Amino acid sequence: MSDVVELLVPGGKATPGPPVGPALGPLGANIKQIVDEINEKTSGFVGMQIPVKIIVEDDKSFSIEVGTPPTSELIKKEVGVEKGSGAPGRDSIGDISLEGVKKIAKTKMEMMLSYELKNAVKEVIGTCQSIGVTVDGLIPKDMLGKIDGGEYDKVL
Repeated sequence: MSDVVELLVPGGKATPGPPVGPALGPLGANIKQIVDEINEKTSGFVGMQIPVKIIVEDDKSFSIEVGTPPTSELIKKEVGVEKGSGAPGRDSIGDISLEGVKKIAKTKMEMMLSYELKNAVKEVIGTCQSIGVTVDGLIPKDMLGKIDGGEYDKVL
């Protein structure tokens, strides 16, 4: 029987400390090897929190599955900020292009509830709203209204 540990780790910068070490210590796996492999597999996501699934077998061998970063992390990377707004409805921390939103939607499509790109884009714009990011200079609610009105049907 195998044990599965799911964690959010900083891309390329996981350490044997929390959250990795305490979660894996009781399983008897080689934490240093696991941390090294996580850092290797997540090195392209430096600065983002990455979901990682670690499967430890009875013989202490392990495998690591790396997920895609949360939508909010992808938006923050695209905008070039480290954290979202403290007052998202009032203060904007940056602006993202509709093309950037579309790129994120395509990346996350597999994990979303949406079957169409247009709806996936709307989900990403909803996340923009919650972290205080405007889309092509518009507040996300206005952008959603334009998308629903068919203004962007040709590009979506």
